Order: sequence, then structure tokens, then C-alpha cells
Amino acid sequence: MTERRVRVRFAPSPTGPLHIGGVRTALYNYLFARHHGGDFILRIEDTDQNRYVEGAEDYIIKSLLWCGLTPDEGPGDLGGKYGPYRQSERKAMYAAYAVELVEKGWAYYAFDTAEELDALRKAAESEGRAFIYNSSTRSTLSNSLNMTPEELKEKLDSGVSYVIRFKIPAEGDITIHDMIRGDITFHMSELDDKVLYKSDGMPTYHLANIVDDHTMDISHVIRGEEWLASMPLHVLLYRAFGWQAPEFAHLPLILKPSGKGKLSKRDGDQGGFPVFPLEWHAPSGEVYSGYRERGYIQGAFINMLALLGWNDGTEQEIYTVEELSRAFTLEKVGKSGARFDPEKTRWFNQQYVKAMSDEDFFSFVSPVLKANGIGCDEYAQKVCALVKERCSFPEDIMEHGGYFFFSPTEYDPQALKKRWKEGTSAHLMVMADIISREFAAGKQVMHDAVIGYAQGEGLSLGLIMNSLRIALVGAAKGPEIFDIIETLGVEETVSRIHRAVDVVKI
Repeated sequence: MTERRVRVRFAPSPTGPLHIGGVRTALYNYLFARHHGGDFILRIEDTDQNRYVEGAEDYIIKSLLWCGLTPDEGPGDLGGKYGPYRQSERKAMYAAYAVELVEKGWAYYAFDTAEELDALRKAAESEGRAFIYNSSTRSTLSNSLNMTPEELKEKLDSGVSYVIRFKIPAEGDITIHDMIRGDITFHMSELDDKVLYKSDGMPTYHLANIVDDHTMDISHVIRGEEWLASMPLHVLLYRAFGWQAPEFAHLPLILKPSGKGKLSKRDGDQGGFPVFPLEWHAPSGEVYSGYRERGYIQGAFINMLALLGWNDGTEQEIYTVEELSRAFTLEKVGKSGARFDPEKTRWFNQQYVKAMSDEDFFSFVSPVLKANGIGCDEYAQKVCALVKERCSFPEDIMEHGGYFFFSPTEYDPQALKKRWKEGTSAHLMVMADIISREFAAGKQVMHDAVIGYAQGEGLSLGLIMNSLRIALVGAAKGPEIFDIIETLGVEETVSRIHRAVDVVKI
């Protein structure tokens, strides 16, 4: 058999915003395609028009593009020779495939009403069992398997509502290889005859998915583990049509930070972290935060997601997309769920911020500076370079560098209690004079003179230098103290020391 070109697809439904679990599925498809020099396709599965959400498709595409996961083929401007790439635009083709399965004996017409089926389910539940529409029950139900050709024609001609169901074999097992989980065996007696086609002219996911994957020449299906239970039906559908099935890989769940249960929007709301790549404006008017708007760097977000379930067996944690593409294999994706850690996500962003050039970091935080009335001048650039490694997000520039632009008006009471002792004010006034006198000679000379004074007076360097820091910053934080002094300048430094001494009065 000729080796197939690798073609994978990400096939979301436009029923709402793209959750980061969906983004990870898209990412793994993308990395697999790039690793093998194949194609990454976007297909919109919008057969369920009742759950369609306005704006969701546009959101999905914008999210993928922000993540750098640009499809090789897809709806709209993305294009491609296997289109259309929306299932709603392909619906005319599905009926013929459904009828073909009926004619081959792999499917049948079913006329049971929703009320009749609901009554059967309730009756089964009352006896402590589950109702399954399959070989154990279908011979007693309203379907074409129990009708003469004339009775079936009369039913169809009457316009009564029907569905086409797949006919699961009555006996036997089916063993399927999953690229992550290995061989999995399913018992036919436990599978139900899923609906493939409805009389309203729309296929169900199962039929449309298989037909589309075949006609788009998809070689590998990489999707979430929630579809694992559908794998035997899908493989049987391929067999029924006489088509070559793709290889399957079912990804583990992304778990809550507690490690128990699937990560949800509610977890993000409660934990104060996003679960969507971009900000989502729901039709109801609600707005949900996104990683982009929170200040996450695209590369950091992708890096975090890649390692949320996959590991190449090394200690490496920081990867470019190119490195991920070279290293990624499905065999190294874990079988168990991966726990989402919001703090680790912040850590990834901080690593990417640290790796930025000073110029890029300045551009990164400039909107926050402007929003706080700070001019983006040479002084601001110097400040940003000094505090860059302390920041994880753009808004952190105010926490870690705001005091360079605004003199402190209050002083951390806990820091004062610990660092500002009797006599501290007098020593700081002397230090202010030393700084004023030696500033022009440079940072090192100024440093040596201040430290020399403190040591000559027998002062605790930890106490006195931190009290100097409190006077300049308002708290016991910030970069090296003489870098702060050099950046503030002599006049502002001396002015802040005097102001602190006046306010603290010890």
C-alpha cells in the first residue's frame, strides 16, 4: 500500500468560543502535520444549526491565526481544492452516502418517534438497565428492517419523519489501534445503532465526519478523548463504504488545577485565569477574558499548551514552534489527563518576557505607560530595561517600575517597622549628602562612599540600605539600589530621602 501524505484536520463546531482544550487539539494537529511535512486543514462542522452561535466561526479563525496555527486549507479566504470547508455547504452530498449504506445493508430507516424512544428509555431505567437501540431491540421497533418493501415505500412517500441508523453487527468484537493508547477492543453488543441522517436533510456528526475525512483525504484523526467511544462506529463506517480508514489518536483531557475533572470556564472564573485564547463577546452581552488581552505572549501560550500533555523525554521546557515541530510525536503524548497550572502558565510568560530585547519589551508595555500618563521617552526606556526581568505581563510595569515615574506618598508600614529604626533618619540625611557630593563621579564611587559611611558607623547594611530603598521606592523592593539612584538622578533621589524623613519622623 502506498504511504499516504499526512493530512490532518481541526474540525470545531461554531457553538461558542474556542476553549484552550480545543486550541491544544489544533496545536497537536498542526505540529504533527509540520513534523511530517503534511497539511493542516480547518473544517467547520456546523451541521447542528440549533446550537450555532453567531460570531463563533470568526472567533475560531482569529484565535488560530493569533496562535500562529495558520491552516493550509479552510473556509473563506483560506481556500483549498478540497472545499467547501463548512459542512453546511456540503450537505447536498451526504444523502447519497446515507442511501448507499442502506442499499448495502449497513443502515436502515427508522420511524420511531422521540416520545416512543423516551418511553422505552424510562421503562428500561425503571428496571435498572439502559435502553440500547441495536440488535437486541431493533427487531421490535418501527424501522425498515421489520417492513416489506411496499410498507417502507408507503412510509417514505407519506412524508413521515424518519432517520437513517447504522446497523451495528449483532455479534463479535472490534479491535482498533490508537496511536496514543494502543489497541482497544470494543464489544458489538455494547454499541448502539447511531443515527446517521435525519429527514430534515442534515447528516449527524458521525456520517458527515466520515464522509468529509474521506473526501478530503485525511490520513490521521487527532481529536479529544471524548470521541474515543465513537471510534468503533467510525471504523465500521469506513469498512461499510470500503474506504481506507485514517489512523486515530485520542488526546487526554486538560484537567482542573485540582487535577479532578475537566477544565471548564467556571474554573477560570473562580481561579481568575482565562480559558479562552482571545476575549470572547457572547451574544448575551457577557465578555470573557482571553490570554491575548491578559498580556500573554503568543509563543508562551503555545509553549505552555504543547507541554500540557506532551513531553519529549528531556528537561527542556522552552521551545520555539520550529523546535516543537521537529520534536513532536504522538507516541510521547500522555494517556492520562494533564493538570492545568495557572502559576506555571505565568512562569512561561515571564520566561518569554525575560528573553525579549529591551526594545521589544518597551513596545510591549508602552500602552500601559501611556494609559498611566507616562511619556514613552528615553527615561521610560531606561526604566523598562531595568525592571524587565521582574515583569510577567504589561501591567506589571507599574508595580515594578511605577515609582520611577511617581514619587512615593506612602510607605509600606511592615517594611518601616522592620527596617526603619531610631536614628535611621539621621543616617539617611548624611547619605543624601554623600550621594549629592559623589553622584557625578559615577555609580561605583557613590556606592563605595555610602557603604563606607555605613560600615564606619557600625550600621547593619541590611537595615540601612533597605531603609534607603523604602525612602526611594516606598517599599523594600526593586532592583539594585544604586541602579535606582542612578536612574532617578541626584535631585530626585535627595528630594525623596528628605520627604521620607519628614513623613516617617523617627
